[in-house]
Amino acid sequence: MRTAAAGATARAAAPGTGTLAFVESPVQLLNVLEWAHAALPEADALDAAAPDAAASDATASDADAPDGIGAGRAATAVTIVVLSPHDPMTRGQLRRMAELARDEGHTVRWEEARGGPTAPLRTIGGLTPMLRRARRIVIGDPFSRYVQLLLALTGAPDLVVVDDGTATMEFISQLARGERLVRWHRSGGGRGARDLVFAPFSATARRRLTPPPEGGRRTVGVFSSMPVEAPPGVHLVRNDFAWTRARFGPPRVMGAADIVGTSLVETGVVDADRYLAAVATLARTHGATRYFAHRRESTDKLHRLAGATGLEIVRPDLPLELIARRGPVGRLIVSFPSTVVHTLPLALAGTQVRVAVCDIDPEWLTAEASPRAQGFLDGVTGTARDVQRLPFGQRMATG
Repeated sequence: MRTAAAGATARAAAPGTGTLAFVESPVQLLNVLEWAHAALPEADALDAAAPDAAASDATASDADAPDGIGAGRAATAVTIVVLSPHDPMTRGQLRRMAELARDEGHTVRWEEARGGPTAPLRTIGGLTPMLRRARRIVIGDPFSRYVQLLLALTGAPDLVVVDDGTATMEFISQLARGERLVRWHRSGGGRGARDLVFAPFSATARRRLTPPPEGGRRTVGVFSSMPVEAPPGVHLVRNDFAWTRARFGPPRVMGAADIVGTSLVETGVVDADRYLAAVATLARTHGATRYFAHRRESTDKLHRLAGATGLEIVRPDLPLELIARRGPVGRLIVSFPSTVVHTLPLALAGTQVRVAVCDIDPEWLTAEASPRAQGFLDGVTGTARDVQRLPFGQRMATG
């Protein structure tokens, strides 16, 4: 494993010939901003006189882009392409994150990439010239079919993967073992018709994301706050949420506790009744008053949860790392195994807020859950740093 300091990455990967980022979620966009904050400042002097052709292209075609971004900032800015999903909560958070990205001098190109049967062709056709010119591609979700297809169309010599939450842990593991890229919560070993049709693009993307032999012209980097060990040849830079801490807070800390929601029910991993009982017990035990809903949690489940627990349901308009840093925030944040047990201690460094993670009891898993689910969730919990661990047996869960 080669671990590079952020400054070394900036010198080795100057963006003067074009940096193009593809994001599909608010967390991915947040981590692109963190990566740009860590990797780009030292490149300012190198690129001030070399405008980014891809960024200029995107600016001209982006009706939402603000006026007034000077050439000096645009030279080192990232062109961020949002491949917009259907989910309204995700879209709302992405809109807010896009505003923050523009405030930082980056160009945001919003693509209705899923807006009808012809949308993918329109999107890919419009992005192809930028893909061919870009020197560096930054992606947030290597498991995304959309992203894998785009990777097959670019010859960019520099690839960077930023965190898409805990999925980064599985990506690194599969990359090290040379396996095909499959999301951890997918059950069953077979592949459907769509998987088979898309298999050549997925294989090409996996090859592009595999570092070349020593001395090769391509570079593969990972920018992550997750507890990962990068395979040989992959440049790993640790994300400590420096941009978030500089931009927001410190927060006002309240006496009550907060609970962070998860979409494990929606993805078919955890039984809904068990989950609601666990949340109720956690609220009583720790004096929680608010429940920060995951953007993918269903409205029906949240209604049930509010009625059963009395918790105030909060639908955040930004990723939780920014919400917590902006405050107010509880003295204790309780979460199930998820990305935030790794990211919140970093975002809240220097405050008095404690983060606790609650184990998932094997009895809570559904019959449809992937055989890998329990091991993956245990790994998320067991590798979390600077958090309090809350073992959660069946007696408490049904209590």
